[in-house]
This record gives sequence, C-alpha cells and structure tokens, in this order.
Amino acid sequence: MNLLIVAPEQFPVPGNGSVEICILSIARLLAKRHSVTVVSRAAAGLPAESKEGGVEIVRVRAGSPKIYLASVLRYLRGKIFDCIQVDNRPHYMAVIRKAVTPKTKVTLFLHSLTFVPQTSHVASSIKHADLIIANSSSLNQKISSRFPAVSQKIRTVELGVDTGRFHPPSDAERTQAKLKYRMKGDFTFTVLFIGRIIPQKGVHVLLKAVQLASRQLPVKLVIAGKGNPAYMKQLRKQAAKLGVSVIWAGKVSHAEIHRLYQLADCFVCPSQRHEAFGLVNVEAMASGLPVIASKTGGIPEIVKHGESGYLVDRYHRPESFAEYLVRLGKNSVLRSALGKAGRSIVLERFTWSQTASRLASLYGGRDSKPISENKEPL
Repeated sequence: MNLLIVAPEQFPVPGNGSVEICILSIARLLAKRHSVTVVSRAAAGLPAESKEGGVEIVRVRAGSPKIYLASVLRYLRGKIFDCIQVDNRPHYMAVIRKAVTPKTKVTLFLHSLTFVPQTSHVASSIKHADLIIANSSSLNQKISSRFPAVSQKIRTVELGVDTGRFHPPSDAERTQAKLKYRMKGDFTFTVLFIGRIIPQKGVHVLLKAVQLASRQLPVKLVIAGKGNPAYMKQLRKQAAKLGVSVIWAGKVSHAEIHRLYQLADCFVCPSQRHEAFGLVNVEAMASGLPVIASKTGGIPEIVKHGESGYLVDRYHRPESFAEYLVRLGKNSVLRSALGKAGRSIVLERFTWSQTASRLASLYGGRDSKPISENKEPL
C-alpha cells in the first residue's frame, strides 16, 4: 500500500509529543512492507524532507491550524495514496476526504477525547471518515456514545511499546540510571511518575499518598514532566510541606525516558479523569515495573489488578494509593512477580508490531502476516 499519515500541527515529527511518538513508531513498522509518508509541521533544525527508518517525512509550513491544513492540501495535489490516516483532527480529516479521490480510504486515528467534544461541528466532520480508529475499547465506547451515527465505523487498535528499549534493567543499567539522578547507593523504595504535570494527572494526590506511605517505610518519589510554572511551584510547596523526598527530573526526552524506568521500583499513574490509553503504563510494564494506576478509561485494559499491579477505584483519595505503595514497598518478591507478569502481558498484547499489523489489515494490506520487529528480549 501507499500510505500517508497526517500528524497534528502542534509538534514536529520526530518529537516528544505522545501522538508524534506513536505516529513514527507505527510508521516505521508499516514501512517494512508498505510505502509510508508522514506529513508534519516544519520546525527549526529539521529539514523540509528526511527519511527515518524507511519513512518519508515531509515538513510543511505551519503557524496555525488553518495555515497547516492549507499546506497539507497543497502537498496532496496531484498525489495518489491508497489510504490517508489523519491523527486527532476530525476537521482536517473531513477536508482531506473531500479533496482526494473516492478510491482513497481516509481514516481518523483518535488518541483521546480532547479533539472530539460532543458538538455539531465535530459530528459533521467525523461522519466523513471511512474508518475511525480508537486506541482502547474505552475510547471506542465513549466516541460511539457521543456520535452513535458513526459507531459502526469505529475499530479498536491498541498502542504498543518498543520492548527492546523498554526492558527490565540489568544491575549495571539500574546503577547507571541511579547515578544520573544522584541516587548512588540509595536503596530507598523508589516510586516513579512520568507525564504532563497538570491537575488531571493527579500528582497532588500522589504526593499525599507518598507522605502517608512514608510513615511505614522510606520512600523516594521521582517526578518527570513539565507543567505550568505556577502549578509546578504549588506542587513543590506541597511536597516541602508534606516532607516528601522528591527528585524533580523535569522534562526528559522520549529518547532517554526508558532510563528513568530503570531506576524505579514501582510506577504510579494517578489520573483523575478519563485516560484513553495510558502509554506510560505499558512502558512501565515492559520495563518490569509493577504499576499502581487509577481505574479509569482504558487503563484497566492494560493493568491487571493483582497480576501486573493494582487498580485504584477511589483514585481521588491518597489513602487508596498509599495502601498499595506500602504493600509493594515492603515486599520485593511481590514487586518482582508483578513486574514479570506485566512484561509478559506487554509482549503478548502491546508491541508496535501488533499495532502496525492490525492497522495494515484494516487499511487493506493484502499480506495479513504480522509485521515483526527485531527479536524482543524476555
């Protein structure tokens, strides 16, 4: 097939945005069997065109959604693709659908509910999709509920992870990771959070949970991510007031993020609202970490309660997270067992090769054999 993927205008490809990371990871595997082009925004330091792992990346003028869409349409003139996948932008998809030939399949890949509010404008755009991809059953159900007229067009394709890069660390890798964050010889139970630092991600709940758990065992919290300066200041004041030992790692590039998982004993995802998928949980499980996560959205489709970690029903309450932190902090054998089970679940269900194979099948690829990555270490 000749495939085109249209990235959102917000961040370039390659980039650190979660959507852009997913796009390039999937495109690289699709490119093993198909011709794949990604259209992304132009950015300083990146050429107008480049090749990444067999994927042609074309960068066009942006500056605003309107300018970017016009640039994409100019690029499309005179070109023929078997399928065009538009990520997270229903309006772009509708305009592109009208601009290309009827033979071209045009799909909408949704990563969250952010860009599909229940409005007449979105409803009028989304109906033009030949196919709508949701990254979890939960997201599928939410979209179907909001837009029942297109429910028959929606398919679930779960995301994946690079299981070669995200793997249980060797002792040397763990030591090196701790050294980077000045934790040499620190055997304190280490809890990790990675994500955007915004109120709905629940860092304020996690800080209180760690303070409660610290009454029963020494705990160190590592927080990686970026947020509004005023909100970050508020969280730092909260941590100081609670007496929580925190390493604020700041924004870490995705190319280096796997090293953070290597220094932790446990990963916590305390989301306070619907989480469509929660890729960080898959990355943590691939890295051999037990996960404590809010029971919301698509997270329960990934984290299996009592098998690969724990799901928190009352996720607004710090006490609920603290209970599981103490349980894991006091039992290294349990941590190891849950971590190994999580790794097995990822290898079975959440690899990029499985994501790419499923998409290729839906988009009309004749070869239904799975697209394989390099050998994945257990």
